[in-house]
Amino acid sequence: MRSLLLIFFTMTIVMSSAIEVHAQRYFPPLNPQMQWDTLSATTLGWCTEKTPALFEYLERSNTKGYLLLYKGRIVLEKYFGTFTKDSAWYWASAGKTLTSVLIGKAQEEKALSLDDKTSKYLGVGWTSMPKEKEDLITIKNQLTMTTGLNDEVSSLDCTDDTCLTYLADAGTRWSYHNAPYTLLEEVLAKATGQTLNAFTTSTLKTKIGMTGSWLKLGYNNVYFSTPRSMARFGLMMLNNGIWNKDTIIKDREYYNAMINRSQVLNPSYGYLWWLNGQGGYMLPGFQFFFNGNLAKDAPEDVISGIGKNGQFVSFSKEHDLVMIRMGQAPDSLGYVPNFYMSDLWKLTMDVACRATSVEESIHVENEPVIMHDDMIRFTSLRTDINRITVYDMNGRSMHMQYNQDPINVGQFPIGVYTVVISSTKGNTNHLIVKK
Repeated sequence: MRSLLLIFFTMTIVMSSAIEVHAQRYFPPLNPQMQWDTLSATTLGWCTEKTPALFEYLERSNTKGYLLLYKGRIVLEKYFGTFTKDSAWYWASAGKTLTSVLIGKAQEEKALSLDDKTSKYLGVGWTSMPKEKEDLITIKNQLTMTTGLNDEVSSLDCTDDTCLTYLADAGTRWSYHNAPYTLLEEVLAKATGQTLNAFTTSTLKTKIGMTGSWLKLGYNNVYFSTPRSMARFGLMMLNNGIWNKDTIIKDREYYNAMINRSQVLNPSYGYLWWLNGQGGYMLPGFQFFFNGNLAKDAPEDVISGIGKNGQFVSFSKEHDLVMIRMGQAPDSLGYVPNFYMSDLWKLTMDVACRATSVEESIHVENEPVIMHDDMIRFTSLRTDINRITVYDMNGRSMHMQYNQDPINVGQFPIGVYTVVISSTKGNTNHLIVKK
């Protein structure tokens, strides 16, 4: 009996010690070749029977690499095809979050200020705007996608002055325009006297053990790295800009501003970071405001870097999780990744046995728009409808009618569309996905 009690108490002490260790946030060694601690989902008591569904979805949606960290340790890590943990892939626009951190570091070093006019670094005439309009644009406008530059141009990537024309005063219009973002990197180079790669290395990479580099592709600078390097960056951001005991982002005010609402036009956008749980959002390519959360099935506090074809560095402080996804475009959802991110978080949280808030279909005044068998239907009749228009992702009108008859979208290409209902009470917008 004494032996059994001794064994019981010994096991209790060992289990308590393990729980205490797992409760502490972990940081992998700075040398990326050294081992990164892992933690079994079984040990955590997670719903491991849900893992196959997650991995199957990842594979089916053209994923190359997926990582999930809990308190810094790797719990799930999966690669597909010939891709491995040492393979590099592009971050696409998820790399904008790196630039956001670098701008904060440059301001810390007093090399620039967010309130500086962009022309201070790029020179007068960096756009084709009248000088008085160009002078309204600041570094902060570039960080928040509120430059007012015309996004109705043939190339949103073109940074030539002839491509940068006036549409609205800076700060009055939100538009996901790549060119003014890209020019932030030239601002950094002029302000710091260092190349983009050199400044990234000195302020970030060597501090957290990241690998990778910026490569020039056309007008764009695109960051390439391994999924684990992206996970290191996500872990640093999860931990309030601190790596282990080294404070990387010392400016607390900047860190907080970066991952909170940066302007009133799009509440789901910070300084180049996307924010969940804000109750409304705008999307690239649209000038519509959508009700609901950016990723409805993700934890409400999720903060993300989102890139073309579904590149994600995404974290939840409430759940102490960092999720990374790299890969090709998920065929079924085209190039609008917030829906895909929502699905991935839902499946991830199923594995973690944690419920997330799930919204019903987007609706106004309990009148949802539903889609079934390629037909858009309106579940209740209204007498105040003036016009119903269906727009594609580029804002082009695909269909218009003046009643609530069902709309056949069978001839529409696969993609995401907006149904805009114009009435005497004002416009309401509804997202639909045609798969």
